[in-house]
Amino acid sequence: MEAALVVVAALWGAAAGWLCPRAAYRLSVEPGETWRAACPAGHPYGGWVGGPCCPARLPARVTAPLVTALVCAALSVAVGVRPELVVWLVLAPFAVLLALVDVRVRRLPDHLTLPLAAGALTLLGAAAVAPGAAGSWTTALLGGPVLGAAYFVLFLIHPDGMGFGDVKLALSLGVVLGWYGWAVLFAGAFAGFLLGSVYGLGLIALRRAGRKSAIPFGPFMMVGAWLGVLLGALAVR
Repeated sequence: MEAALVVVAALWGAAAGWLCPRAAYRLSVEPGETWRAACPAGHPYGGWVGGPCCPARLPARVTAPLVTALVCAALSVAVGVRPELVVWLVLAPFAVLLALVDVRVRRLPDHLTLPLAAGALTLLGAAAVAPGAAGSWTTALLGGPVLGAAYFVLFLIHPDGMGFGDVKLALSLGVVLGWYGWAVLFAGAFAGFLLGSVYGLGLIALRRAGRKSAIPFGPFMMVGAWLGVLLGALAVR
């Protein structure tokens, strides 16, 4: 049963990840722009879903499905047959999409970050009343504003090193991590900071960046949250 669940989760992740590059390309615009409405080569987009269009970068066409499949498979192993697994599998492709956009243009679009927080809270509310749920919707509800407020303070202290998009993303991640309790929320947030710091120090050591260089922090926040969810899910199994 669990093996079949992992296979289904991985296939779902691969299929959903395959749809990410086109949306990532359309959303990878400079501040002030909403999204790309037309392909520079003149090819029609045909909407947001479907296979990657020609401008989508080749690495993203391959890595997005692989990464999303890995993320979803790991979640299925850790969570097992619980209602919150459906929530994590729905949210995972959006996290990969946000990571792609942040890596390309160092911004996290409001079209994704704000609805993601509301969507996560709504879906977890439904999971909380389903049989077999292993989390707390109340803590998830509080976790969003708590983590968002913490990031907002960091943004006020050092706005050059923390984008406001990261603050908005923290609302979603606080909801997700809060589902498994305050300890998991702290662990996931700390993991994100740790990974981002190691990456930044590595760039400095390789002389590819300076101490004031900006890095896309959103992907590290999301990887940290993913690790936190895995930890929390394994702890309650």
